[in-house]
Amino acid sequence: MLSNRDGILLIDKDSGESSFSTVKRVKRILGVKKAGHAGTLDPFATGLLIVLLGEGTKLSQYLMAHEKRYWAKVRLGIETSTMDPTGTVLRTSPVPDLDPKYVEEKILGFLGEIEQRPPAFSAVKYKGQRAYKMARKGIRVELKKRRVLISHIEVIHVDLPDVTIVLTCSPGTYVRSLAAEIGNTLGVGGHLLALRRLSVGPFKVEDALRLAAGDVAELSRAVSERIIPLKEALPDMKELQVDGSMAERIRKGYQPTWDELSGAVGDFFDTQVKVVKGSELVAFLKTTRNTNRGKVEPKILRVFN
Repeated sequence: MLSNRDGILLIDKDSGESSFSTVKRVKRILGVKKAGHAGTLDPFATGLLIVLLGEGTKLSQYLMAHEKRYWAKVRLGIETSTMDPTGTVLRTSPVPDLDPKYVEEKILGFLGEIEQRPPAFSAVKYKGQRAYKMARKGIRVELKKRRVLISHIEVIHVDLPDVTIVLTCSPGTYVRSLAAEIGNTLGVGGHLLALRRLSVGPFKVEDALRLAAGDVAELSRAVSERIIPLKEALPDMKELQVDGSMAERIRKGYQPTWDELSGAVGDFFDTQVKVVKGSELVAFLKTTRNTNRGKVEPKILRVFN
């Protein structure tokens, strides 16, 4: 059955620490065996990292589908191999005294749906391997472009050679690539100097916990108190209540009918729903059309034990 350590945890990751090492530290603090995260933050970046605990690891694809909001600083005039401060310098260019309004106009041109090529130093798979592993060996990696959505972009400050922006973007967007593209558009090249993730969907970095050094027992208490239960991890998803008997049957693999769930097709048609028992998440459900029987039926997609 679900424990009070099944859920998600909002962590404000420090610079210099990898997402993997942050998860490893949380596992050690809580004494849990199963944990992961919903979206990597590069070691140089800071901000919101959603750590998944126990059965919470089953939420990864749902949480990663959320839009993300970032604060970013672009350094113009310097291009690096990784498009960030950790790479080797490839080219430098003098940065002229650009008009801030001109800089803003060019950056606002990235608003909306754009084509973007992921960085060679990324976890995207290329010929069956992670691209960064091949790039580190000096193998040329040419990843395919993908369409991403920049739903909001705002220039906060222009202090050449640095430009500070805030943006909201779709899953799969690489801010490093965007920084390089901004530099190219302005004719001087550039890279991502600093990055901070401000939010993921409804979750904000202001509500996250920093893993400061300290007594392990004290840290364990602090972390335990901040775990968000599974049922609250997707607050925008509709809910369908079931009793204890039905919850147990679903967890054993039973596929219920609408009549058994006391649900109305019109309320949940073609959408995913949380099946809950009180404050406990039981499963995810979606309506599907049964062509043989000529009607819409519920289908259990994922069960939480």
